[in-house]
Amino acid sequence: MKWKIFKKNKLKNTNLFVEPDEIFLDSKNLQNFNSQQFEGRIEKQISKRTIIFLGIFFVFFISFFFLRIGFLQINKGEVYLKRSQNNTLEKQIIFADRGIIYDRNKVELAWNKKEGFDESKDIEENSFSTRTYKSPGFSHILGYVNYPQKDSSGNFWQTEFIGKDGLEKIYGEKITGVNGSKIVETDVNKKVYSENIVNAPIHGTELVTTIDSRIQSELFTLIKKLSEDHSFSGGAGILMNIENGEILTETSFPEYNGEILSLGKDSAVIENYLTDKRKVFMDRTISGLYTPGSIVKPFFALGALNEGVIDANKKILSTGSISIPNPYFPAQKTVFKDWKAHGWTDMGQAIAVSSDVYFYTIGGGFGGQKGIGIANIEKYAKLFGIGEETGIDLPDEKGGTIPSPEWKAKNFKGDIWRIGDTYHTAIGQYGFQVTPLEMIRAVSAIASNGKLVSPHLILGDENMKNKFSLIDLKKDYWSTVQDGMRQCVTYGTAVGLNVPYVKVAAKTGTAQIGVAKNKVNSWVIGFFPYDNPKYAFTIMMEAGPSTNGVGASSIMRGLLDWMSTNTPEYFK
Repeated sequence: MKWKIFKKNKLKNTNLFVEPDEIFLDSKNLQNFNSQQFEGRIEKQISKRTIIFLGIFFVFFISFFFLRIGFLQINKGEVYLKRSQNNTLEKQIIFADRGIIYDRNKVELAWNKKEGFDESKDIEENSFSTRTYKSPGFSHILGYVNYPQKDSSGNFWQTEFIGKDGLEKIYGEKITGVNGSKIVETDVNKKVYSENIVNAPIHGTELVTTIDSRIQSELFTLIKKLSEDHSFSGGAGILMNIENGEILTETSFPEYNGEILSLGKDSAVIENYLTDKRKVFMDRTISGLYTPGSIVKPFFALGALNEGVIDANKKILSTGSISIPNPYFPAQKTVFKDWKAHGWTDMGQAIAVSSDVYFYTIGGGFGGQKGIGIANIEKYAKLFGIGEETGIDLPDEKGGTIPSPEWKAKNFKGDIWRIGDTYHTAIGQYGFQVTPLEMIRAVSAIASNGKLVSPHLILGDENMKNKFSLIDLKKDYWSTVQDGMRQCVTYGTAVGLNVPYVKVAAKTGTAQIGVAKNKVNSWVIGFFPYDNPKYAFTIMMEAGPSTNGVGASSIMRGLLDWMSTNTPEYFK
């Protein structure tokens, strides 16, 4: 009986709830269980084999670590002690590369080459890139640099590249990068043990210029050949977009080698540059001042029309000269010669055949025909930017000189201004001096009916593109002068430019220079295509023999022929 009661109480107190692990103890994955999520499974314990393997791995790793420490401290301790005592940490410059200069078609004009001053020595001795320049024909535009400099101890006292001429100088801050630095560990023998970069160098900004290097190279070659073959002391040539002032080519001969000047090592060549009477360092396009001769006549023709002193259709007779009383000997005559007798010429014809008598007359007046006078000659020259700097983005630009009574009083004390001085000024002689760049800007204004642009060399320079002035003259006046310049090509003094593939308008000039008048500056200015002008040009050949039968026009003809085959897109 007691046993039954005890058994009954035991059952009563027993928990009859089934535990979950008892349910899954013999379970297996059913159809709807996700075995990847361990559904229907009891978590498995880590095996003893895995624990033993991990234990062995950590014991091995710790043992290796202590063995390495022991090796470095006991076996190599003395070596590293000496190294720590003798080695030094030094902060060194990582020179940034200078920005690359491109032409308008992304052809490299100035780029970097990783080598030192002396190619026979290790590159690391100088540790910066040297500049390489496209040549020939680009030296004055690109310029050259002065490299970082070391003292006698090998420490850099000048850590930057310094632009010394051309675009390298004007845009030096833009194309100069930011130098970096590194920490270098060396021993007493300067052996490098380790290097760590602290600041990475920043490459200089690139420049994309307006230059077309194809045309520039060809124009330089033509000028160089004519100079050497026909005894000109030098020459210069420019092509420019008349609408926005972008310079397509601007080259000057002779030129220097920018790489030689940058390195400064070839003393013999540099000494030749310094003693060369042709002035190798002068950029003739912007710094050369030259007597212009007859290329100024179209501007004074516009002045005469605007001042109302003559009608474009009125003809003036040239018998080969005009004569006026000699102020010193009244009984005698002072003769002002034309280069030939042209007969009766109107304004367009006078421009075409370059009649000096016509421009003596409308400049200073003669035989009942009133002239504009020296004050207006100066006025209209300045109206077209002649005699002043253009503001181009190159160093050392010069402004020209327009003769005037004030100028004469300053330079020829006690001598008054005379009518003969006006005559000579009206045909671009006497003390008249201009740069080729002044003249290309002036002639581009004729081509565009009065837009006086700002010449520049960086493609996409909106500030320079939008920097222009307008010359307000009647359209008929512009047309008269443009037509005269076209006639100059079809039958006049620039007939060599009468090519079949593009219509050109031009004006030539031959300015006598020197006391003996046996040297001349040969000029040609103009624009094309005539019916829809886009580009202006100026070529100047300096100080050639007056007996030369060839000059600036032959250069332009050669360039036009070359462009018709190689860059015909400029004629469309």
